Amino acid sequence: MSLWDQLVAMVSSPLMLRALLAAVVVGAAAPVVGTFLVQRRLALMGDGIGHVALTGVALGWLVGNAASVVPQDSLALPGAVVTAIAGSIAIELVRERGRTSGDLALALMFYGGIAGGVLLIKVAGGTNANLISYLFGSISTVSNADLVWTVGLAVVVLVIGLGLRAALFSVSHDEEFARASGLPVRVLNILVATIAALTVTVAMRVVGLLLVSALMIVPVAIAQLFARSFGRTMALASATGVAVSVVGLSFTYWQDYPPGATIVVLAVLVYAAAAVTRPLLRRSAPVHDPHPDVLDDLELDGAENGAGRAPESC
Repeated sequence: MSLWDQLVAMVSSPLMLRALLAAVVVGAAAPVVGTFLVQRRLALMGDGIGHVALTGVALGWLVGNAASVVPQDSLALPGAVVTAIAGSIAIELVRERGRTSGDLALALMFYGGIAGGVLLIKVAGGTNANLISYLFGSISTVSNADLVWTVGLAVVVLVIGLGLRAALFSVSHDEEFARASGLPVRVLNILVATIAALTVTVAMRVVGLLLVSALMIVPVAIAQLFARSFGRTMALASATGVAVSVVGLSFTYWQDYPPGATIVVLAVLVYAAAAVTRPLLRRSAPVHDPHPDVLDDLELDGAENGAGRAPESC
């Protein structure tokens, strides 16, 4: 079977088609939010929200079990969305008040989130194995309902992230300047935290809660090696996110590797290759003469008589 036939067979599979659609929307949306987080020096915020979302997954299981919903994990994604948004707003308010540093607040989210998830899944009658697919991703098992949630939330993230790009960049770059300009800084900060939480839950089924921050941050790091403006960085990061997600997922179609880890490792390898080759691709800027119509201030004696003339002895 030729490569083209294999590609046609891959996209003809309903399972792979759903997975590819999820990979495209997540790969496009995650770096958009990651660009704001990198600008705010909160690159690890996605990790903290991911741990809190695990508590939401277990809470969804608990509510679904109490309401006799079939299957039991039907409310896992809605539970993760609600809990992640609440956690991200809480960390933003803690950071704003300044009583607790940002890294300490993230640490509290790490420990409390994962411990709460393990505890609640036990109360819900499940086991830690039920959380594995959410921790490390399981894009190959994305259902139609998961795809609808993923596409819908990704569209919300893209609309907010791109539509309010200028205001969100301003508040992410310099809060004092944004406040002096009359922007609603608190509302915009909470909005950034909210779309970060939505991105985490969107990417949960693709790369998993433990690796979701990588898909938000690594494409931005790659784009920053080449782009010079915020807008170009965001566009290049989003394109890179789509590329590594689709290529990594397609690779796992032929090789039995975990999709989430493969996508993240591929992104890291691309970053390493870009960091090594970037200095080689840079061209030295040509010397620019600001006054081309003016003769040079310094001329060497005898230069007009031809180069290579032997100097006269003293």
